[in-house]
Amino acid sequence: MLTLAKYSLGTGDRFGHQAKAQLRASVLARAEGLEIVPVWNKSNREHTLIGSEPASVREAAACAVSELGWNHPWHVDADHINMGTVDRFLEPSDFFTIDVADFIGKPPAASDVDDFIWRHPELSGRVEVPGIAESFATTSDTIRSIAFKFLFAVQEAGRIYRHIASRKGADNFITEVSMDETDVHQNPVDLLVILAAIADEKIPLQTIAPRFPGRFNKGVDYVGDVDCFAGEFSKDLAVLAFAARQYALPNLKLSLHSGSDKFSIYGPINRVLRETGAGLHVKTAGTSWLEELIGLAEAGGNGLVAVKEIYREAWKQRETLCAPYAAVIDIDSGKLPDPDAFSQWDSETVAATVRHQPSCLRFNSSVRQLLHVAFKLGAKMGPRYLLLLDEYEPLITRNVTNNLLERHIRPLFGYPGV
Repeated sequence: MLTLAKYSLGTGDRFGHQAKAQLRASVLARAEGLEIVPVWNKSNREHTLIGSEPASVREAAACAVSELGWNHPWHVDADHINMGTVDRFLEPSDFFTIDVADFIGKPPAASDVDDFIWRHPELSGRVEVPGIAESFATTSDTIRSIAFKFLFAVQEAGRIYRHIASRKGADNFITEVSMDETDVHQNPVDLLVILAAIADEKIPLQTIAPRFPGRFNKGVDYVGDVDCFAGEFSKDLAVLAFAARQYALPNLKLSLHSGSDKFSIYGPINRVLRETGAGLHVKTAGTSWLEELIGLAEAGGNGLVAVKEIYREAWKQRETLCAPYAAVIDIDSGKLPDPDAFSQWDSETVAATVRHQPSCLRFNSSVRQLLHVAFKLGAKMGPRYLLLLDEYEPLITRNVTNNLLERHIRPLFGYPGV
């Protein structure tokens, strides 16, 4: 079976121009002893808004792999697919993120819940999980309540998995199940029940993206209690290790979605990974698109003009642009500068406003999040935007590579001093 490496980094490339810059981060990391497998991802929504096809992601990735002589694993992720969108991804993808968040809370058949409880007596009573000091005290009613919340979603994941397997062959792709884009938090006991249900569906799961406590907004730092997150993250890893043995899921790891720029939790994640030896998959969402805008702003001239135009249109269309991402952004409209004022700013000010450096007084989280979800406005510029990416390629690609290596890979996966 195709297997995912211990550490992997999912990178978005909205316009298909940054694959080489993204891969270069993995090349440089490998030279430092950090083996980070790149996974290029792009969702159906992103393809639809930009007007691209899934095959373009593999083409760009393959070109980067060839040009940089990368002789190590790499993957292309059909990101956040469901039964209605999966078919267009079947040929070019070898990693499928099955998103069933919309099915959480839909009631399964009562008989299915009864059968689940009968099959899993080990989940009721005192459940001892190595690595967690206190045991889980559950009852059949506890498990029944959790199953009623999540079982239907897992059954849908099984249906989608079998659809993919029937067309690609079960050994030819990596399966992830995503339940993160929801307000329904999944605690460690929930996660254990979900994993037992996934095993019942005979899904050879390699990575799962649960909804962690706190807010994981797009492109900005974690919002919540860092100690609470760290404690639950550690428990989730222990649950995964236990479930991997209990339910024959040998290559199981956590997946951190909307993982870009969650600087405040990278240190705790790094410590837990080193203590446990666990693996991790991280998706960095639209970081590269934002680095493109920062590079264009820094370039000045036509690049800066384009960024100002994009911001003006984003400000005008902010309600429409933000609606699909309501669960993963928090924008304070009162902190969005008037486009006329924004248009008067110089290169340094615009770049500093968008670049995620929380210590910088000019950084504006609301502007960054708005631009994050405004990538379709770049597509509406047509060839003009792509020509600007080519014109200012050295500056942009340097930003893309450095951002991934210095601000994501090293803090997450590096060792002290790296």
